[in-house]
Parts: sequence; C-alpha cells; structure tokens
Amino acid sequence: MKIYVKVKTGARNESVEQIALEDYLVSVTERPVDGRANEAVIEALSLHFNIAPSNIRLLSGGKSRHKIFEILQVK
Repeated sequence: MKIYVKVKTGARNESVEQIALEDYLVSVTERPVDGRANEAVIEALSLHFNIAPSNIRLLSGGKSRHKIFEILQVK
C-alpha cells in the first residue's frame, strides 16, 4: 500500500492524521538534519499502523516535506 505524507518538522507534539484515504499529515519533533526527521516519520507511522519500522519504506521525497511511503505489511 502506498501512502502520501506531508511532514511537519519541529512540532511540539508528534501526531499522525489521516486527511484522505491515502493522504496523511505527520508531525514530528525532530528537525530535518541528517535524516533524523525521516526516521521519526517512519517511527510515527509504524506506531500508527502497529507494524515494525522495517515494514515501511520511503519511496520518494527524502529531502522534501511531501513524501511517498510504501507500507509492506498492515496488521
């Protein structure tokens, strides 16, 4: 399953909000330095979908606020 994510970095609280069927807004406290924000987004998505972080793959948008992730396994 592919999902489209808009990322808000440097937020006060971490959250995952579903905007549409495959569109999400993910807020993370990390800043976009050395890929730490991407790792925080993967962790937030893994908690939201209740799956291991290794089952989430970043397909595009590594240095953008707009990202596409592939969810390999959903429980």
